[in-house]
Amino acid sequence: MWTQQPIVIGHRGASGYRPEHTLASYELAARMGADCIEPDLVSTSDGILVARHENEISSTTDVIERPEFVRRRRSKTIDGREVTGWFTEDFTLEEVRSLRAIERLPGLRQQNRVFDGRYQVPTLEEIFALRARLSEELGREVGVYPETKHATHFESLGLGLEKPLVAALETAGLNRADAAVYLQSFELGSLLRLRHDLGVQVPLILLATTSGAPPDLVAAGDDRTYADLLTATSLHKLAADIDGIGPDKRLVIPWRPDGTLGDPTSLVADAHAAGLVVHPWTFRAENVFLPADYRLGGDAANWGRLTEEIESYLMAGVDGFFTDHADLGVAARDGSARSR
Repeated sequence: MWTQQPIVIGHRGASGYRPEHTLASYELAARMGADCIEPDLVSTSDGILVARHENEISSTTDVIERPEFVRRRRSKTIDGREVTGWFTEDFTLEEVRSLRAIERLPGLRQQNRVFDGRYQVPTLEEIFALRARLSEELGREVGVYPETKHATHFESLGLGLEKPLVAALETAGLNRADAAVYLQSFELGSLLRLRHDLGVQVPLILLATTSGAPPDLVAAGDDRTYADLLTATSLHKLAADIDGIGPDKRLVIPWRPDGTLGDPTSLVADAHAAGLVVHPWTFRAENVFLPADYRLGGDAANWGRLTEEIESYLMAGVDGFFTDHADLGVAARDGSARSR
């Protein structure tokens, strides 16, 4: 294995400290000790993969303030949900590169707003180049953990994400079983295309939420939900095609009705029995994202006891975790290892 376990995944970079999905955010996460940086991938109209949390970009770029793009505002159905705004698939790469990133959670992360307007939207190739540079500079392999975002939607537009992703992996010399890469998706079909149609050799991770179903299964009339896919029996079947799961953290340890952290479910043990790794998401320092018994003070934006929350999951046996605060994730992982 190219890195120690459990792994710390810089969720959208160090998004607790910089606007998410920017080269500055990814670089900071790596310098804080994250084992992987995590870009969400969407496509431009000319088929170039760029990093944004969603293809709708009004909350993560300054597009609203650009009069030249006012007529691009649209309403679309994305994975069964009506969304209004500006979408990457309606912009060329050149147009996307003219925009600047802004903080997505300004009410909670006002300190990040000082960086609004400073950074461009990065391409996947730029992220791979950054990974290579930082690996050399830091003297360790910095991993990358891309997600195919809204894969079925982009496939329907003739802008499938998987082929350009694999092409970029090949160009970077990263389509190897021992490469510092994981690929992830909420859509099982995207992972199956990567493995069986495109010959991806790196580990594949199926993401899962606490409710609902993979959008591609819904579109195909398959009535299986995430809950159905995460049973012990289903996990054993999935292990023929994928290498792990990335569940909402509450699927590993649910919250009690009073909001406090409950007891672990059998999910980690079930996944491990099937030979799958478990990388839950997302661990954030702000009170609003923490169980009630890990919060400090009454303000939603105050930081609570994130390291202790993460340690509870490490004790439950997870193999890694996504966090917006890579430095605190590393501290929790390393502190937990020393205590065992």
